[in-house]
Amino acid sequence: MTYKKSIPFIGLLIITHFLFATDDWGQTGHRVVGKIAEQHLDGKTKRALNKLLDGGSLALYSTYADEIKSDERYSKFYTWHYINMSLNETYESSTKNPEGDLATGIAYCIEIIKDKTSSKADKAFYLKLLIHLIGDLHQPMHIGLKEDRGGNDFNVFWFDEETNLHSVWDTKMIENYNMSYSELAENLPKFNKKEIAQIQTGSVVDWINETHQLTKQVYAGTQKGSNLKYRYSYDYLNMVKIQLQKGGLRLAKVLNDLF
Repeated sequence: MTYKKSIPFIGLLIITHFLFATDDWGQTGHRVVGKIAEQHLDGKTKRALNKLLDGGSLALYSTYADEIKSDERYSKFYTWHYINMSLNETYESSTKNPEGDLATGIAYCIEIIKDKTSSKADKAFYLKLLIHLIGDLHQPMHIGLKEDRGGNDFNVFWFDEETNLHSVWDTKMIENYNMSYSELAENLPKFNKKEIAQIQTGSVVDWINETHQLTKQVYAGTQKGSNLKYRYSYDYLNMVKIQLQKGGLRLAKVLNDLF
């Protein structure tokens, strides 16, 4: 599987750094989503995943789509990690990226995995991407504004350290909480069966529009150049936890439906 472009490797690294989010929930956040999903899989799904991933866990492969970003063969997948749209739009009404986005990327992964003629290698590759992209869908700044590249150009400070809003949501709040992914997965807000069923209802586009409502709250509640500290975590960390939990539950739903 080879996807090549005529961009020099060093140039590609520079472009990747400045144009695209590099963390996407960070390693800890994505592994939490994978860990949660594993707790809600059907037996048949577990067996199918075990075969495709050669025994590897969802948590292990949840970061794969980030790990391949520096390889120019996979440059066609960079735009799959996010959606840019204005705050007053829904995904349906927004101008679509001709190179693809989170919604089209997820749909393509599902299509390849469902296709009985796809090779095991292709199914495994797109499954690893799918695990990651469902996580990205639930990070509010991955459905952010084009003008600041989903908060990457929205400069703030985190405990006096210069950073950006995207990074705060990807990693800073989670890292500051100082739990391993397995500890965090075990200590997220709990939902009953009825609540889980409600969370798992709807389409990928419905979930994107739901997350975008949180994106609006994040932009409204954060000032450029502000020094974000304990109060910011107090105001928003629970939102992070709920989104991680929802990401895991919905990933499980997508995978159970697939297999």
